[in-house]
Amino acid sequence: MFALPALAQDAAPFAPQKEAKTLDTLVVTAQKREEVMQDVPVAVTALSQQTLQDTGVRDIKDLQVLVPGLTVTSTQSEAITTARIRGIGTVGDNVGLESSVGVVIDGVYRPRNSVGFGDLGELERVEVLKGPQGTLFGKNTSSGVINVITRKPGFEREAEGEVTFGNYGALGLAGSFNTPLGDYAALRVYAAHRNRDGWMRVVTGAGPRTEDRDYDQDFDTFRLKFLLAPADNVEIVLSADSTRRDENCCTAVQLVSGETSALIDKLGGGNAIARPADPWARTAYSNRSTAQKISDRGVQGEVNVDLDALGGARFSSITAGRDWDAVNGRDFDFSTADLIYMNPEEGESYSRFKTFSQEFHLAGATDKVDWLFGAFYSKETIERTESYRIGAAYEPYLSIGLLSMINPALASLPNAATFMADATGRPFGTVFAGLGALDHYMQEAKSTALFTNNTWHASDALDVTLGLRYTRETKDLHSAYSNPNGSAGCASFFGPNGVSPAAIGRIAAALTARGVPFASLPSANQQALLNNIVGYGCLPWANVMHAGRVTDQSRSENEWSGTLKAAYRWNEHAMTYLSYARGYKAGGFNLDRVQSSNGLSSGGSGITPVDDTSFPGEFVDSWELGAKTTWAGGNLLLNAALFHQTYSDFQLNSFLGTSFVVRSIPEVVSKGLDAELLWQATPALMLQAGMMYADTKYGDDIPGCDFVGPGATTAQCPSIGALYKLPGAQMSFAPKFSGSLSATYEWDIGSSLEGRFNIGGKYMSKYNTGSDLDVEKMQDAYTVVNARLGIGARDRKWQLELWALNLFDQDYVQVGFDGPLQALGTPEPGNPKNTYNAFLGAPRMYGATLRFRF
Repeated sequence: MFALPALAQDAAPFAPQKEAKTLDTLVVTAQKREEVMQDVPVAVTALSQQTLQDTGVRDIKDLQVLVPGLTVTSTQSEAITTARIRGIGTVGDNVGLESSVGVVIDGVYRPRNSVGFGDLGELERVEVLKGPQGTLFGKNTSSGVINVITRKPGFEREAEGEVTFGNYGALGLAGSFNTPLGDYAALRVYAAHRNRDGWMRVVTGAGPRTEDRDYDQDFDTFRLKFLLAPADNVEIVLSADSTRRDENCCTAVQLVSGETSALIDKLGGGNAIARPADPWARTAYSNRSTAQKISDRGVQGEVNVDLDALGGARFSSITAGRDWDAVNGRDFDFSTADLIYMNPEEGESYSRFKTFSQEFHLAGATDKVDWLFGAFYSKETIERTESYRIGAAYEPYLSIGLLSMINPALASLPNAATFMADATGRPFGTVFAGLGALDHYMQEAKSTALFTNNTWHASDALDVTLGLRYTRETKDLHSAYSNPNGSAGCASFFGPNGVSPAAIGRIAAALTARGVPFASLPSANQQALLNNIVGYGCLPWANVMHAGRVTDQSRSENEWSGTLKAAYRWNEHAMTYLSYARGYKAGGFNLDRVQSSNGLSSGGSGITPVDDTSFPGEFVDSWELGAKTTWAGGNLLLNAALFHQTYSDFQLNSFLGTSFVVRSIPEVVSKGLDAELLWQATPALMLQAGMMYADTKYGDDIPGCDFVGPGATTAQCPSIGALYKLPGAQMSFAPKFSGSLSATYEWDIGSSLEGRFNIGGKYMSKYNTGSDLDVEKMQDAYTVVNARLGIGARDRKWQLELWALNLFDQDYVQVGFDGPLQALGTPEPGNPKNTYNAFLGAPRMYGATLRFRF
């Protein structure tokens, strides 16, 4: 339901807060009409302007401290952000996958969580809706919706501002101006600039990187809203916004430094990687740039007309166009050894989303029925340029690494570093070098939907709601692959009929020269050695088979989603409801180099390019039994909901050490309990608590070689699958328990001043932070606490606040993953060869903010 709910009807952050609140009148728009929250048969968390200000919320990642069951993580870039509700979400590292949690800002759906990740500006409220919301909010809301409402213009002239100073050299400036323009129009302008030094130290080695800090902040935000009300029954809001970010993000640290770390350390000239791993030193190793530039801009118009016809129905239209793009440098090996990287240049690293959307809906009510009918259309264009540059250390690293897999003693041979040169017949230093991969993707998606949501008041106590949505989705993808450096090493292995006899002879000679008696080995062992060497020599960024490939793929989907709810109000203080919902998340394409043993996405490890990278849509059937109760004259709310959600064809995106793979999981089940308490104990004291228990597990039976465990290997699946831990296990990023607790207190100081104090915390039980559930990526239970203490004028003309985020400097991992090219052992726990990395949560931030109002 909600953990730190807000007084959703508060008009301004500076309004006096002394009078007792009547919480049972809080209004939300969870069903796209204004309704009292206690009457809505949906698990919803409503966070007000004041609550969001008290807890320092500026983006959707900050919201997770307020909402049990909500987890938001970022990985290689702040542009790659994933939200999860009740343990369900979609890993965001591949833009071909859409979100399970929808982000809607001022009525406009953002196509990926990352596109909605940025400074949210002046907020009126945020509603977090849990469970499938596809009937009214559309596809890609199968886990829930984060519904953000920003402040609209008003008819009073006012100006507000704030200045913030904090640790890590933080400086924030923000201000807004609101003015009426005659009797029928008003204008509101908001602008902000924020910068901060990075909180991650970076060892840069021999460079060329020079920035010794990462996770810094430097962005500007601007929003303009124009309100036009030419008649009492007409409201038009036109808005435009723009955000620019120019930062460095994101490096990772080592959770475990395996045997390959010694080799990386040597190739990087010493001190190239953490040995031993010490993640909480917050020191990363990177010789290549992680500069990121993100631009987000858009315009939209919302028209609401109250009609005399149809019993006073309201017609609404929301039209929007948005353009988001990002350029991001990446050091893929997360060390100062020069292995693999991507330059922060538009010609090598570029993602862009252009969207146009139009929604109409007509809503009205009679004595017996509240009805709504609507239509939706969107067109989305994705442009993506992806590249891999291969550094000078890659060839000796791969040579020595391959030999160590055959026999660890071979890695110390004087001629170990030249193994791949001898095996390919190429001069040392030319086997892998330069721009190995440069790929371009262009995807166009169109979505059309018709929907309706209707509530029948069967009696004074019983309401029955039926909602349906029909969605037609089409996607067309054009992919063009190139290998600018020619992939000389991989190409040397092949003749007209596969691996050439000459290549086999070179590999045999190179092994024999290093003490491996290739000719006397059994044929099966010979073949295994050949497959291993050719396979590692033709990893996706070096595979000559991708060079010059052009593919075109298309898919279409026609799907129904909907809901059926029954709500019974026992008296004015208690309502219970039972709901069923079917949600839908669109299928799509893996926008990455995909290769396998047989040219199929479902195939095992191999080097044959996959032309069909599509994956099916994801569906959920959800049941919810909830109760909403009101006590203490409307000043205490106690709400709870039992839920059971079954997902089919769950879209899993996993990084397996060399590439991202997409797998459809036949079944995932999430079941548990949401509960929350909100109590206005006195006019000055607000207490809030929320708890979620979510048992979110994969099904027991998952087909495919990726899921074969120890003792179950076969001739078809000869080795342990990288994802063998998944069947029947608790999902990653899905703690069984999470909860929040908060208190806000106000008091008078003398005749003209007041004080305000807020402290709140979020608890998460242990959970795994890796998509493959390696035990090395387990995060122990932890609690993050935020606090804010303010003093100011009673009329809120000024206010000075001291604040701290992550007050007790809690260490925790956002995402754990295999060190790229550094997990050369088996996926079984404790293999000494494997290195595991992690993206960390932010440390303690503290500072002071001065707010003023004119």
